[in-house]
Amino acid sequence: MLTRYAVILAAGQGTRMKSKLYKVLHPVCGKPMVQHVVDQISTLDIDRIITIVGHGAEQVKAQLDTQSDFVLQEKQLGTAHAVMQAEELLNDKEGTTIIVCGDTPLITSETIEALFEHHEKMNAKATILTTFIDNPTGYGRIIRNEQGLVKKIVEHKDATEEEIQIKEINTGTYCFDNKLLFKALKSVKNENAQGEYYLPDVVEILQQQGEIVSAFHTNDYEETIGVNDRIALSQAERILQKRINERHMLNGVTIIDPVHTYIGTDVEIGFDTVIYPGTTLSGQTVIASNCSIGPNTEVKDCKIGEHTVIKQSVAHDSSIGSDVHIGPFAHIRPQSSIHNDVKIGNFVEIKKAIFGAGSKASHLSYIGDANVGSDVNIGCGSITVNYDGKNKFLTTIEDGVFIGCNSNLIAPVTIGKDAYVAAGSTITDDVPGEALSIARARQVNKENYVEKLNYKK
Repeated sequence: MLTRYAVILAAGQGTRMKSKLYKVLHPVCGKPMVQHVVDQISTLDIDRIITIVGHGAEQVKAQLDTQSDFVLQEKQLGTAHAVMQAEELLNDKEGTTIIVCGDTPLITSETIEALFEHHEKMNAKATILTTFIDNPTGYGRIIRNEQGLVKKIVEHKDATEEEIQIKEINTGTYCFDNKLLFKALKSVKNENAQGEYYLPDVVEILQQQGEIVSAFHTNDYEETIGVNDRIALSQAERILQKRINERHMLNGVTIIDPVHTYIGTDVEIGFDTVIYPGTTLSGQTVIASNCSIGPNTEVKDCKIGEHTVIKQSVAHDSSIGSDVHIGPFAHIRPQSSIHNDVKIGNFVEIKKAIFGAGSKASHLSYIGDANVGSDVNIGCGSITVNYDGKNKFLTTIEDGVFIGCNSNLIAPVTIGKDAYVAAGSTITDDVPGEALSIARARQVNKENYVEKLNYKK
């Protein structure tokens, strides 16, 4: 197999997006468009990926990091000019180069591989990825000769009445013989109204030199959509969302209402898990089998064990065990570790806390910066008071502890194994194991006191 290279065009500003965010960094299903493209290409046998950057170059570099090399296109003078910037890195290389736009987030590795294979099978020097659409207005038409090879690409404005009827279009993705590509680029002119250098001119130059130019069409037009404005961005989101949801359903996941379920590209879900409407799963989330998630639940960057139920809740950047029940209306904040058989109930907020197996916080509690042991019961309205205005402090609750309702645990403090804290207590000192701690004023009843106030006279 020939050596393969990839050049990703990602230098355009994207003025039609009307955004301060660089165009190719706009997310689709939670991931920047250019990241989708690089991720697909990276699954193939590609020797080198080069991304052409311009506006927002440092942001793109930070996003792709070590997945790509980068070349700066200081002035955006057309697609051919963009590829020229990679000359120093690729000019003398033998092999095949694919050129893909960074704003085509729906293109798949399967289509890219098929394009490579067709190019090599045809012994072509250039191959154009094409597709058929019902309304090709504005697109360059592919004109083939009797052998099925590309005779020419005709822009819509230059097409004859007969050519306008052709529905096979140029998608803007190409394979080239690498050496011939950079040789031909030297002959591209900018004699047009925009004064720019266009990549399709390379195809024409190779044809004039008698080289084979082929076309490979994909049956999935949606893969080739380029995102230039917010309308196209929403279309890409919808298409990719549908593709992701269908993949999970084919793998044994039940999604009750796919239209109102949003799953990121990197999320993993086990079979027999049920996802209810209004749920958003994103980041590096991994959900095991036989779980129930939702409705109206947000989970990001979490690992969730089997048979866990999360209802109407939010969980971020945390580890959640098996047979856990969370919600409704709970909030699991980052760096929390919830072990098996835990219950986190209504309006409970957990932050940077460890919950041991079998422990419960069933109602209206805040547990932050805490190590909670196994089989602990935290009563309604109890909180760990972890912040003194400057610093955060740790609360340790050992195994088997019972915390009565409306208790305040003033950190740093340790509640010993099997201890009891009486309801309404404010605990400022450590509680020994198996002790009962009562930290509240003694009740005093003043009889007939209301009469003295004269409130009812």
